Parts: sequence; C-alpha cells; structure tokens
Amino acid sequence: MATPTKKTAPKADAVIEATPLEVAAEPTVAAEPTKVTQLFDVASAPVREIQENVRKATEKSVEDTRAAYARVKTAAEDATSSFEASYAAATKGFVALNTKALEAVRTNTEAAFDFTKALFGAKTVQEAFTLQTEHARKSYETVTAQSKELAALAQKIATDSVEPLKASVSKVFSAH
Repeated sequence: MATPTKKTAPKADAVIEATPLEVAAEPTVAAEPTKVTQLFDVASAPVREIQENVRKATEKSVEDTRAAYARVKTAAEDATSSFEASYAAATKGFVALNTKALEAVRTNTEAAFDFTKALFGAKTVQEAFTLQTEHARKSYETVTAQSKELAALAQKIATDSVEPLKASVSKVFSAH
C-alpha cells in the first residue's frame, strides 16, 4: 500500500513570498471596477445617444402636434363664427322677408275689401264690369311689383347669408 503523504506546514520562505503577491493583487482587484465602469460607459454611450435622439424626436413631435392642434382650433373657431354670422344674416333676412310678405298680404286684402265695397256701390252692370277690370289690372300690377320686391329681398338674403361662409372658405384656401 501506498503510504499517505504527510501534510507539512508551509515553509517560512514560502509565506514570505506569498505575502507580497497577495499585496500586489489588491491594487489589481481595486482597478478592475474602474475598468468595468469604463467598459460600461463605452458600451452605454450609443444607448444614451439613442435615448437622447428619441427624446428630441418626441419633443419635436409634441411641438408639431401642439402647433397642428392650434391651427385646427383656430380654423374651427373661424368656421363657427362664420356659421354664426351666416345664421344671423339669414335670420335677419327672413324676418325682413316675412314682414314684407305680411305687408303685401295686408295691401292686397285692403284692395280686395275696397273693390268689394265699390262693387256693392255700383249702380249698373257696366259700372261693375269696369270696376272688375280696373281691380284686376291694379291687382296684377301690385302682385307683380310685390313679387319682384320679394324675389329681390330673397336674393339679398341668400347673398348676405352666404357671404360669411364664402369669406371663410376664401381665407382658408388663400392661406394654403
């Protein structure tokens, strides 16, 4: 059988030699974290650059979105005020048109009552026929004039009502 080897204590010279090596190893261990930090800094530099570029792109996108929102908001406010102005002009015009139409009805009704009163006062058929002919001619002339006035007023209402919208659309297309 083989004889077991005896363990012997290290020699004093070996201990002395090992001590300087251990002391020399300590600065190396302390230097390794610095190297790791430097390597991490070198490796993370592109990542930081990418992050910075993404941040800048995001900020620009937010600025562009805010500017676009402001333009859309302004356009919507302009369109709303144009519709309000158009509606106000149309409302005012229709009030005037209704007033004019009621005035025409009143005038025609008074003329019909005057004709009826005159007709009952006619003494002969010839006089009644003359009153009828004269009333028909006057009524035709009056209704023709009233129709022209109402048509002109309706055309003015249409023009006045559309004008704010036309101006708004012209403004939008001239801006682009």
